[in-house]
Amino acid sequence: MWLALGALPCSALDAADLALLNRVDAHYNHLTSLRTHYREQYRGMGMDRSEEGTLVLKKPGRMRWEYADPAGKLFVLDGKYAWFYTPGDSEAQRIPAKDMDDLRSPLRFLLGHTELKKELDGIVVKPQGAGYRIAGVPRGMAERVKALTLDVSATGAIAAMTLEEVDGAVTAFTFTGMEENVPVADSAFHFSPPAGVTVVDGMKPI
Repeated sequence: MWLALGALPCSALDAADLALLNRVDAHYNHLTSLRTHYREQYRGMGMDRSEEGTLVLKKPGRMRWEYADPAGKLFVLDGKYAWFYTPGDSEAQRIPAKDMDDLRSPLRFLLGHTELKKELDGIVVKPQGAGYRIAGVPRGMAERVKALTLDVSATGAIAAMTLEEVDGAVTAFTFTGMEENVPVADSAFHFSPPAGVTVVDGMKPI
């Protein structure tokens, strides 16, 4: 599902490619919130894991990944901290948002002042089915991510995102049932650890 990249500068993109990038930017920059079902597939380090749930994003810079499978697993970005919790664990992890290198972090650019040309290095655009595939390396993540691939429609909506890490691990997200500019309470991005659960600072997510 990933596309190998070469050192292709944005200046090598033609007018149609640049127009597509601009459509993706425009599609998401007008949004204030977004809710979608996601399926996450991870392959690497001898594992093959599939998970799914609901993703909610809201400006500015907030995300909530609420897992249905495994039920209760939670990742919340409140704008200041990222919180990670799995039911049954005795600890919840907290890390400053500015230090987060979790693979979900590229999705933060979907709500904001997005410019894919500035978010991704070495961008390549190719036709893919009825839509297009955009690939590049997220700026600032080159030491961990070899390639980020976005499958988008002709109108600029993102249907899937795949990340290939430098160690060969691949994480693929598919998105369905997307709802845009839906009411989302700020409380959705507030995390309170369950009784008896200790908050641990500074641990990197897995």
